[in-house]
Amino acid sequence: MLEYILQKDRELLIFLNNLGSEQWDSFWLAITNQFHWSPLFLLLLFFIFKKLGWKQGIFSLFFIALMIAFSDQFTNFIKYSFERIRPCNEVSLNGLIRDFTYKPRGFSFYSGHAAVSSTFTVFIYLTLKNKIRYLYFLFLFPLIFGYSRIYLGVHYPLDVTTGYFMGTLWGCIFYKLFSKVQSRFSI
Repeated sequence: MLEYILQKDRELLIFLNNLGSEQWDSFWLAITNQFHWSPLFLLLLFFIFKKLGWKQGIFSLFFIALMIAFSDQFTNFIKYSFERIRPCNEVSLNGLIRDFTYKPRGFSFYSGHAAVSSTFTVFIYLTLKNKIRYLYFLFLFPLIFGYSRIYLGVHYPLDVTTGYFMGTLWGCIFYKLFSKVQSRFSI
């Protein structure tokens, strides 16, 4: 059964990856770079302080930093436990997926980009959903960010999907923890 799932995952990667074209490559290379999302992060930082105030804003930033560090390190723990080779470094996929000079090392399962961006998005959404209209559009961030990993052939679809699931789980858990600490200490 596991072999069947991994084979379908491989086939879906090949299909999705080959939908790309050279004219879009630079766009997706930019999308996958966290630095290019800085304007979104700065906008959210502005809203955190505007909607929550300075005291809660600083507490929120501390919590976000802790949450992102945890999500990232947990992802690395899982990656080094499973040791799944990235598709771009998988010899059996040479010629089947598009070739980019961007070939990160490390392991593939599960996607840190998808996990951390989902953790962050879920937490921000739950924190600010009653204060900002149309905040649900923020969920486009992890979806686009995660898809960039498939487009570039550095993650399988299952890696990204699992990253989304784990990120959502961590985002919810950290939000509940954040809410409890916040109410207990009247922050």
